[in-house]
Amino acid sequence: MIRAVSVPGAPKPVGPYSPAIVHGGLVYASGQIGLDPQTGLPAEGGIEAQTRRALESLRGVVEAAGSSMSRALKATVYLKSMEDFARMNGVYAEFFPQTPPARTTIQIGALPKDALVEIDLIAALP
Repeated sequence: MIRAVSVPGAPKPVGPYSPAIVHGGLVYASGQIGLDPQTGLPAEGGIEAQTRRALESLRGVVEAAGSSMSRALKATVYLKSMEDFARMNGVYAEFFPQTPPARTTIQIGALPKDALVEIDLIAALP
């Protein structure tokens, strides 16, 4: 069975997709950019603020699906600039203090709403 997950109060998706899909004991969370839920614009404060906001949104999605960040298996981080790697990593580490998930980080040309970072995640259900 496939179940779509929605998150009341979270930033609305910027396209026709579900915030997450649950299937086969896993949560497939769509990429989240660091949107301020009040304005719908990228969070002010640069890469650190946008990374924090993206991960807070991911946490909300994963928890709405019935899992948690501590059950994260794989993340993909998309950066507008690799020059932001170290600062993104500092914030990222706060969300995964023990057993961080496997991860891929890549630089891309552009992100929706001119965001600096987007992060997606796969997590296991309990």
